[in-house]
Amino acid sequence: MAEDYYQVLGADKKASADEIKKAYRKLALKWHPDKNPNNKSAEEKFKKISEAYAVLSNKEKRQQYDQFGSADQFRQQYSQEDIFRDFDLDEILRGFGFGGGRGAGRTTFRTGRRGGAGARDHEDPFAGIFGGMGGGQQYAHMPEKGQDAEYNLSISLEESVLGADKKISLQIENRIEDISVKIPAGISTGKKLRLPGKGLSGYNGGPNGDLYLNINVLPHPIFARDGNDLYIEKTIKFTQAAIGTTIDVPTLDGSTKRLKLSPGTQNNTKIRMKGYGVPGLKGAPKGDQFVKINVEVPKKLSDRQIKLIQQLAGEGI
Repeated sequence: MAEDYYQVLGADKKASADEIKKAYRKLALKWHPDKNPNNKSAEEKFKKISEAYAVLSNKEKRQQYDQFGSADQFRQQYSQEDIFRDFDLDEILRGFGFGGGRGAGRTTFRTGRRGGAGARDHEDPFAGIFGGMGGGQQYAHMPEKGQDAEYNLSISLEESVLGADKKISLQIENRIEDISVKIPAGISTGKKLRLPGKGLSGYNGGPNGDLYLNINVLPHPIFARDGNDLYIEKTIKFTQAAIGTTIDVPTLDGSTKRLKLSPGTQNNTKIRMKGYGVPGLKGAPKGDQFVKINVEVPKKLSDRQIKLIQQLAGEGI
C-alpha cells in the first residue's frame, strides 16, 4: 500500500496548518532520538514524520503533494533536497523544547544555492541529529564548504551605467559584515555579482560559502534604459518644430550636449546620440542615447495668436 503523508502524521486531508503542526509535535515528542537513544526503529519513524511535516507544512508543497496522492509518487518527482528545502528542522525542534543539532544557534540564511566545490550534492537534513543518514557518518567530521547566500542590492541608474564602489552592511548568521562592492559599469537588473567567501560559515574547518548579490536598478526620473541604450524626452513648441531650433540635452554623466533641430521637425522624432549610452559588458559595444522630441500644441491662444494662425492656415500651413 502506498505511503500517505497524512496517515504518517495521523492527520485528516482537510486538516488546517495548525492541526498539521500539532500532529507533528505530538509524534516528534514521542519519537525524537533524545527520548529513544540507539533505537533504529524510532529513528526511522522520526525521519518519516519529519518528511511528512516538511511537505504538509508548506502550502505550495502540500498542494503539489495532493495532486500526486501518495508519498511514493511524490518522491519520484522531488528529491530529498527539494522536500527539505527551506525547512529548518533544528529551528522547529527548538520550538518544541529540543536542543538543535549542528545548526543550533545559527541563523538560517534561505538560499536556493548549495555549497560549491567540495560540498555534498545533497545536505542531510538529519545530520545534526543523527550524525547523517544513508552513509552520512563518513562525512560527519569532514570539512565542508558553507552554504552560499544571496542579497538583493538596489543601485541607481547612474551606478549601473558608470560603475561605482559601494559599501553594504548585512547580517550573516550571527555576524555583521561590512562589505566593499565594485559595481561594474554596464551592469543591469537581473545580473548577479559573486563575492567569494562572504557566505555562511563552513563546517568542521571548511571554507565559507559565497555571497551572490542580485542587482536591481532603480527607476530614474529622466532617463529610461533599454538594453545598452538610454532614452530621454524633450518637449519643444510647435513654432520651434516648424522653423528649427537648438536644444540642450543632459547626459547621465552630468554633462550637457547642444543639438540642432532642423525646420519641420515632427512629433515623436528620435535623435540618436551615438556612444552616449551604456558601456557593454564583456566586450559588447557601447549603446547610444536617444532623444524623443515631443511637439507641444498650446491649449489656449489669445485673440491675436488665433488671427495669426488663421493667416497661416490661409497660406496653406
